[in-house]
Amino acid sequence: MAPNITRRAALLGSAGAILLAGFARTFAAEPTKLKIAIIMESRVDVGWCSTLLDSLNKIKGEIAPTVDLSWEYTDPLWNEDAENAMRLYAESGEYDIIWGHGRYSDQIKKLNTEFPDIMFVVAGSGNAPIGANQYWLYKRLHEPSYLLGMLAGRTTKSGVIGLVGTFAADDVNDQINAYLEGARSVRSDIQHRVSFIGSWSDNALAAEHANVQIASGADVVFMLTDNFKPCEEHNIMCFANISDQSKNAPTALASSAVINWEPDLKWLVGEWQKHKAGGQFSGNAEPKWFSMADGGTDIAPFHEFEAKLPDAVKQEIAATRQKILSRELVVAVNTAEVK
Repeated sequence: MAPNITRRAALLGSAGAILLAGFARTFAAEPTKLKIAIIMESRVDVGWCSTLLDSLNKIKGEIAPTVDLSWEYTDPLWNEDAENAMRLYAESGEYDIIWGHGRYSDQIKKLNTEFPDIMFVVAGSGNAPIGANQYWLYKRLHEPSYLLGMLAGRTTKSGVIGLVGTFAADDVNDQINAYLEGARSVRSDIQHRVSFIGSWSDNALAAEHANVQIASGADVVFMLTDNFKPCEEHNIMCFANISDQSKNAPTALASSAVINWEPDLKWLVGEWQKHKAGGQFSGNAEPKWFSMADGGTDIAPFHEFEAKLPDAVKQEIAATRQKILSRELVVAVNTAEVK
């Protein structure tokens, strides 16, 4: 391109030279295309998936000057179906990143050496430390969970708080421990009810567990699942997980522990650009996660509860949040299973 531009500029004179130089700058500044294929573990209306798509839409414009980002995603796929989809994406030659949004290391370790120029991504617990061209993301929600625990400790009347979990996984246990730690930081005599439904999405079973906890005295419940009917029916305050779900139960949900994939995505784009420039992929064997201070997590607004919660409690939560953001307060990661 450059030699041709030079010859044409000489023929066209100074005006043509200016015009062609401007064209050369425009051509050089064209954004690099980056296409992602996403294998979904859940439906796109589930917070784990919807938050990723939200973050992709947010960063698309931010990185547009240098990267032309596009993506597509599947319906929920697992096991051989997931592996077959990944292979089809890889063999097409159209995709730079294949993203298994969940536990997909078993599938990726069958493919990653065969397709060394593709970046593979997995997210969450249960994955394997493959390294090389697999990048492993985590989401630790222990910091916002600590804040929700403080809110539970300040507002419970019975002194009993509950939590309905999915599995006793590493990245679930850290939330539970932080939630209880936050509650006990403001009320040392707090009692708790914790149970696991053994599923990521069985909302009927989640309701049963919540009803049992409420019947045994819990008047604030942290739902790590997506069913808030027990909270509404019993007129108690609850918290949601992963995404801000206030609109689904505005009279019951005071706040949510929420995730944001923007820092993860920007980091991965940067790693991909290094490879595009001639570097080697250096996938992380230890899962990488971004803290509240990094913009990876937060608590949702109080919405309808803004007027219901005491000002002193809101101020205390806000002050503690700022301490976490400034790293003055470090909430420990405790993955021990809670009974």
